[in-house]
Amino acid sequence: MKTFVIRRTLVLASKIFGLGVLSVAVFSPSITYGITPDSIILQAGDYKETIYSDNIPSFIRLDTRTVYSTTLRSEIENTAFCPTQKIFCAFSLSRFLNQHIHTTATKKIDDPALETFIKEFADKVVQDPVDAKFSVLDGRVIIAEPEKPGARLKEKESVTLLKRALENSEAGTVKISLPTEIAQPKLVASDRERLGLKELVGEGHTNFQGSPKNRIYNIKRALEQFQNIIINAGQEFSFVNYLGEVDGEHGYLPELVIKNNRTEPEFGGGICQVSSTIFRAAIYSGLKITQRRNHAYPVRYYRPYGMDATVYIPKPDLAFINNTPGAILVQSTIEGTELIFRFYGTKNGRIVTIDGPHILQSNPDGSMKTVFSQLVTDAAGTNLINDSFWSNYKSPSLFPHPGEEPIYTTKPKGWSERQWSEYQKIHPR
Repeated sequence: MKTFVIRRTLVLASKIFGLGVLSVAVFSPSITYGITPDSIILQAGDYKETIYSDNIPSFIRLDTRTVYSTTLRSEIENTAFCPTQKIFCAFSLSRFLNQHIHTTATKKIDDPALETFIKEFADKVVQDPVDAKFSVLDGRVIIAEPEKPGARLKEKESVTLLKRALENSEAGTVKISLPTEIAQPKLVASDRERLGLKELVGEGHTNFQGSPKNRIYNIKRALEQFQNIIINAGQEFSFVNYLGEVDGEHGYLPELVIKNNRTEPEFGGGICQVSSTIFRAAIYSGLKITQRRNHAYPVRYYRPYGMDATVYIPKPDLAFINNTPGAILVQSTIEGTELIFRFYGTKNGRIVTIDGPHILQSNPDGSMKTVFSQLVTDAAGTNLINDSFWSNYKSPSLFPHPGEEPIYTTKPKGWSERQWSEYQKIHPR
């Protein structure tokens, strides 16, 4: 808090409570002139911003009062002036005392306004850290892009510094350096050696060509949850746990999903493109799958049929165990309309053999059955995993899309008894 004596110009009646007198005070027409700085230059990390005089008064409130002091001459130009009956002025204050009345202004900072400004300023200062990116060259993991640290404004300390500067500053330009803190990336170049990221363990591919824009948007949004994940040796990965909340508030758009025996719009439609691609990467990396379910009917985005993985919060989930001797780094990329997940780690001589997928049955109504097998052996030829993955897809007609024909009450022409029986189980009359 800083007090200033303001001299001359306007005449205003004020009551001096200590002396019990009604007297006259004088204020400057520009009350902040000489009290607040002309501009403030704020520097925080690499970001710089100038606050000009038009905006500075929003942080400051001036309280004025008339006081008596024998050390100063009165600011009142006409000490005989009396805003009321002269007899009252004569008895209230002597001419000598009237010559030592002056007006003071106390500068106070508007804390809520200052805190709001700092919060908005912090959004401009923030720089998110960038994780190191890896790639493969001649079979070895290399550093494609090094990490970059980020920056965050220390908001509480910044409010204190700016408040102190405003309280003690006068005219002119004030320069203030606000404190920041370093935001470290999750993944740095040295993690390659620390985590044993020696080689590409396996990768999975899917193609979302022909997807509507909302579906493509949701795929890219979901990818943000699965970039640069570290799966430690022996750890079980859960897709749903990393996915988190799926709704409009978390940045997803409505798109078609298979739900309640229908194909209907819901937030996050298209996320299964991500889960199916991760499933394939885990399969080709020789990891142990612990949870996986195929879609209700064949979806063209997941060809070849039989290697998809549907997910929905909280169930069904996609889960697998990192059974390699070291950590696995999960990274993803989109090349054109192809989604690719790559797992980096240490193979330790394991051999992964995938047989299939094979279509065991394909029916005119679009239903089908498929299977593929995953055989993983160690360097000595001993089996580590020998699993088969069966998929039983129903007819797409059992899950009508928006605008399609209504629920059937009689068996449509051309439907088999088996197909009609399946339909009646899902849509009972």
